[in-house]
Amino acid sequence: MSSKVAVVTGSNKGVGFAIVRALCKQFPGDVYLTSRDDSRGQAAVQALEKEGLHPKYHQLDINDHSSIVTLRDFLQTTYGGLDVLVNNAAIACKRELPEPEPDDTPFGEQIEMTCKTNYFATLDVCDVLFPLLRPHARVCNVSSGACKMAFDKISQALKDKLFQPDIEISELSDTVKAFVKAAKNNTHLEEGFTDRGYDFSKLCLNIMTEIHQKEMDKTGKIDVIINSCSPGYVATDMVRNKGDLTIDEGAVTPTYIALLPPNVKEPRGKFLRNKKVANEWKQ
Repeated sequence: MSSKVAVVTGSNKGVGFAIVRALCKQFPGDVYLTSRDDSRGQAAVQALEKEGLHPKYHQLDINDHSSIVTLRDFLQTTYGGLDVLVNNAAIACKRELPEPEPDDTPFGEQIEMTCKTNYFATLDVCDVLFPLLRPHARVCNVSSGACKMAFDKISQALKDKLFQPDIEISELSDTVKAFVKAAKNNTHLEEGFTDRGYDFSKLCLNIMTEIHQKEMDKTGKIDVIINSCSPGYVATDMVRNKGDLTIDEGAVTPTYIALLPPNVKEPRGKFLRNKKVANEWKQ
């Protein structure tokens, strides 16, 4: 079996692509670029090969459980484990873009798809791949500074529920499901939720990160560290290239998390911005 291995989800373009580029330069092992579409993924690999880098490729659609399982089986057979996981794949509905676009899709369905990808599918990736994590493995959940907007909009009762010290993944997931149901019934605001699925899904991704670190510490796995981060306001397709940062600048903090040295005390289960722990998202 080969040496170390890193996987970046949703990495055929944007910040994910830049994270693969950075890891290819800094990570001492194989780096897997993944995408839903094989042709786009292979094209991205070829683009990096022209830069003298050597990423590997594997198909992955995080909304397809069988696709995640196929990747897990491949990693288990080929490498016997996993050393770095960057959960980057995410979506934003058209109405939540910096320059909103018309969308005939019912509001509740938009919220459902956003939460399905950004929260539930990412959770599925963690559930399937976490058993492969080796000692000193690193996990980075690419979140967003937009989570602060969700925190500011939700009710105090909902904040109390989400930030109870002993909240479990099942409770968090039930709350996300309740948000989707409320959005479909158009009662989301009166029930204390926000009207933006992207922001709320990223808020819950940060909370998931905290829970997963606590759970991982209880398993006895050695020095497995899980953090989330904001890449910053990056010029990508998702924001119609309106961001202030390049994709390579956006990759700096995710790459920093992915390459944290062995046995560091902090950050663990934290949200980072510009390579530093930031707590304003929940204040």
